[in-house]
Amino acid sequence: MTSFAPDSIVLNRKLPLWYQVSQSLRASILGRSPRDPLRLPTEEQLAGHYGVSVLTMRQALKELEDEGLITRHRRRGTFIEPAATRSSPVRLLGSVDAIVAQQSGMTTELLAHGPAPVPAELAESFPDLDEVATYHRLRSDEKTGEPTNHARNYVRPELAARIPVDDLARWPMTKVLRDVVGADISRITDTVEARLADPETARLLDVPLLSPILHYTGITYDTAGRPLDVAVIHYRGDRFSFTVTLDAT
Repeated sequence: MTSFAPDSIVLNRKLPLWYQVSQSLRASILGRSPRDPLRLPTEEQLAGHYGVSVLTMRQALKELEDEGLITRHRRRGTFIEPAATRSSPVRLLGSVDAIVAQQSGMTTELLAHGPAPVPAELAESFPDLDEVATYHRLRSDEKTGEPTNHARNYVRPELAARIPVDDLARWPMTKVLRDVVGADISRITDTVEARLADPETARLLDVPLLSPILHYTGITYDTAGRPLDVAVIHYRGDRFSFTVTLDAT
């Protein structure tokens, strides 16, 4: 039986290895094609794929098993749950793959894309540009079709020229920039605040006008400290919560 093939990652030694592996595998599972096999490689094969010990791999798999994304059967192997979907609470420890996992596993519709003037509120992020490439997407729950969030990304034009638009229907912008475009991402800053739904957000998310939403802004930087992408996402307040865990080591 052919096994599911997860993506590869470059591990950050400052973060728990099991966590990084679990988030990368989680993103691969949630972003898989319906035609992909459900059976995972063995623990030993996965450990070799990620370059970690079997013990670390076992801990990462337990995290996914506890979440209900996989099931493990003695002598039969480990299998992806076909109906598994991402739960709303998200636990972040600071890795890019955590951001990718948080954004994966939903049906995505590209509403619009094209060049646009740099919005006044983002002028500080793009001081050298008059125009950016914009992408507006609506994400919905795979099972119910219920809209969960809508996102606008503002990307540097030289990067946008290398983005296959079709990939944005399957993968989050962070993953496309890193793995498809080859952008050298060093960090992402996240800001989450409570707001009230404006008319457009209320319509897209199918919520009452002025109902609570979570307003997220994520700025992706390269190793030179230059912003590559600014993501502005509105989440339904009744569907999402964010938990951030800081590693004191």
